[in-house]
Amino acid sequence: MNTQTKFKIHAFELGPIDNFIYLIEDTASKRAAIVDPAWNVEKVFALAEKQDVTITDILLTHSHQDHINGVDKVLEEFDAELHLLNAEAEFWGSKLTKPVLHYGGDHIQLGDTEIEVLHTPGHTPGSTCYLVDDQLITGDTMFVFGCGRCDLNGGDPEVMFNTLRHMKETLPGSTVIRPGHNYSVTPTATMEEQIKGNPFMHFDKQDDFVEFRMHAHGRVRQSPYAAVSREQAERMLD
Repeated sequence: MNTQTKFKIHAFELGPIDNFIYLIEDTASKRAAIVDPAWNVEKVFALAEKQDVTITDILLTHSHQDHINGVDKVLEEFDAELHLLNAEAEFWGSKLTKPVLHYGGDHIQLGDTEIEVLHTPGHTPGSTCYLVDDQLITGDTMFVFGCGRCDLNGGDPEVMFNTLRHMKETLPGSTVIRPGHNYSVTPTATMEEQIKGNPFMHFDKQDDFVEFRMHAHGRVRQSPYAAVSREQAERMLD
């Protein structure tokens, strides 16, 4: 079985701020992992039933309320393990019941499907991306032609600068970005498209990135986000 048929990723746009909730389905074992369960998770349950799969795992990209408000419903319905980064559990401070804590570089085995855990701080200290073959579920670390805010609880623009630069340097251009919100003109993009069109990938100086993320971006851009050239991004700082 090749990687094209080993797993399926189903995307749901739910809630008042256009959250993407993902269901990763392992074809052979009929196990499934729900990523960032929130809002009307019953829609995800309905698809799981239709696909005849069982939700055995919950993967959290981070612990902000709009990404976790359906966790309890999932745990009431399924005997699922809750996965998150150790750093995010410490930041969250919630009394979690036996979560499975991870570090960057760990792997989660969902049947025959291997999921790599990437530590991508900046939006929160323990923000996580999940890499499944060439599909990267990014939460609020990276949007299509955007990135998560750094002025909320746990955010740090200097850390975000380093995270995005590392992703730019290490991820193949063919990697497909699957963000935590549908804020763009398209729901997904490749890393190559991000490098060319995401303004946050254009700044080589940390101070310029911080100025853009914390001040200029809110003045000059509105969703849906479209691609921005390096020259356009630099002019936005003026």
